[in-house]
Amino acid sequence: MPRFCANLSFLWKDLPLPARISAAAEAGFSGVEILFPYDDPVPEVRDALARTGLPLVLINCPPPNYAGGDRGFAAVPGLGGRFRSDFLRALRYARALGVEHLHIMSGAAEGAEAEACLVDNLAWACAEAPGQSLTIEPINGADMPGYFMNDFDLALRVIDRVGAANLGLQFDAYHAHRITGDLLGTWARAAPRVRHVQFADHPGRHEPGTGEVDLGAFFERLDADGFAGWVSAEYVPSSSPEASLGWMGSADSS
Repeated sequence: MPRFCANLSFLWKDLPLPARISAAAEAGFSGVEILFPYDDPVPEVRDALARTGLPLVLINCPPPNYAGGDRGFAAVPGLGGRFRSDFLRALRYARALGVEHLHIMSGAAEGAEAEACLVDNLAWACAEAPGQSLTIEPINGADMPGYFMNDFDLALRVIDRVGAANLGLQFDAYHAHRITGDLLGTWARAAPRVRHVQFADHPGRHEPGTGEVDLGAFFERLDADGFAGWVSAEYVPSSSPEASLGWMGSADSS
């Protein structure tokens, strides 16, 4: 059975962050991820993690939240200074909370110059934090128009060009389905580079069983391939978070 963690930027959003961590533990998750936790004091988050025993698996870089902000700068030519400053801020937060993966967002850009910029920035980040796992994630263009990292071939090429041991792929089943229409085929091609997995059904980006994606078969494939990383529930509950968790029992019995 996959090792499931809860994305607390999607689940229990009506609760304060420490209470979300407790809710995830009570629901049976083994870890949590928080896309942008920077508005919450480190000691409060650290205490909640310690009380529950849950690790903080992943956060996003750069620190600013989506509200009125750009979604990353790593691929945007001319913003290298801002990327490096924000990366160092995110890295300090990640180290304070023992975060396993730091997801680096590319931002809105296009073309060969943007790819070269991303490769340079990622190479610098990998060298700056050799002990920190870093990830990049293809995100579909319908959900995030203009986002540079929007293709799996591009992501794999960038990882190979950087050539750093601490850089890997963040594989989101929802985005893979929307980008390629072939979740299992895309997984087979990308699996050797994957560090972290996320999932949601489509349409609606809800829990498994609400749409057209066979996430049960995907979980079985992860097990068959021996994927030992985290598999994160990054979905919008179709009702309450608690009512959306029926898929966990199905995964347990598969």
